[in-house]
Amino acid sequence: MSEMGRKEDYGEIEIGKYELFFKKSYKVINTINDFLIGIWFLIGSILFFYDSLKNTGIWLFILGSVQLLIRPTIKLVHDFHLRKYLKEGYHNK
Repeated sequence: MSEMGRKEDYGEIEIGKYELFFKKSYKVINTINDFLIGIWFLIGSILFFYDSLKNTGIWLFILGSVQLLIRPTIKLVHDFHLRKYLKEGYHNK
């Protein structure tokens, strides 16, 4: 794992003979964001069944839509960070 970075920067999950590893900070942020998007749209959809709560449902849809815009931003930040790291590693060899 030395070519990928420091071991402390990665999370590891062992499932039988398989091992899954991921960049901790970006994976966690991305997963939390996706989970919240699902919650906002689910609750917003349920609120649409009640006329008195439709306005709140609309705001939850707007919130979920804003978070959908955040997803590619998280990925871009991760890619730029990864490219910067890889570029620095390439020049140090």
